[in-house]
Amino acid sequence: MSELSAPHKIVFLDRNSLIATLRAPGFAHEWQEYPATSAPDARQRLQDATIAITNKVPLRAADLALLPHLKMIAVAATGTDIIDLAACRRRGIVVSNIRNYAATTVPEHCFALILALRRNLLAWRADVEAGLWQKSDRFCLFGHPIADLAGSRLGLVGYGALGQAVAKIALGFGMRVCVFSRSPATDREVINVPWDELLETSDVISLHLPLTEKTRNMIAAPELARMKPNALIINTARGGLVDEAALARALTAGTIGGAGFDVLTSEPPAADNVLLNLRLPNFILTPHVAWASIEAMQTLADQLIDNVEAFMAGQPKNVVA
Repeated sequence: MSELSAPHKIVFLDRNSLIATLRAPGFAHEWQEYPATSAPDARQRLQDATIAITNKVPLRAADLALLPHLKMIAVAATGTDIIDLAACRRRGIVVSNIRNYAATTVPEHCFALILALRRNLLAWRADVEAGLWQKSDRFCLFGHPIADLAGSRLGLVGYGALGQAVAKIALGFGMRVCVFSRSPATDREVINVPWDELLETSDVISLHLPLTEKTRNMIAAPELARMKPNALIINTARGGLVDEAALARALTAGTIGGAGFDVLTSEPPAADNVLLNLRLPNFILTPHVAWASIEAMQTLADQLIDNVEAFMAGQPKNVVA
């Protein structure tokens, strides 16, 4: 039996990273899945695989060199920094990713963080739990500033599908939107600004771009020092875009207004991560779940199998390598 007619072996290395129904690919194949896979185990589990599916299990050049049967890597996510794309190109391995599946869930999570921080919800909840409202001599309780979104300025760093979706919500709230992006925005409702202006004039800065060597720690101590003292920084994109130690210092010193993060540089984080251990009412950390609405995960699952079937049909799509 030729290689083309032989059933393909598909191995999903971290099936538990996707809570959704996966339909069976529409061609002859052998399917094997693992709840999770450590990086050292990936090579062994992919020995006979022709198609690998991975969400967060890395596949580097040294791994790929020992996997001669591998023809495709279907990444069950948008980010592909876990894959050595250059090595895949050299070896003729097609890499496809998932696109635009989170255009609703990530922007909604982004604004959940913005609203909670601008209205000081964590501090108010703590006051109620401490019995301060019950002891108040008036019908309401003062003590923490509440700021409206209307009229404030949102600075978007990156203006792909997610940045554009966030801008649409912001405009609905009456915010003024400015953008710093490799590809300038063409929407009439937003303005393109230089990096310095975005840092210095935004009331909220929200990051929507991939992690590369150029973007790593793009916001560190010098950039934080230039932000408005009441400004918020929101990161639902990638850990590593912000220097975590510098952010912790700025939050602790009160030199910025607050931060809402859904991602960290290392995930899952070590117990001593400087942001994991902050206990501040103006800092919210969620465990990389902005993407994970029920609807978004099912869309991802459907597109994942679409990518595999397109590869098998000789018309690969969403190709990154």
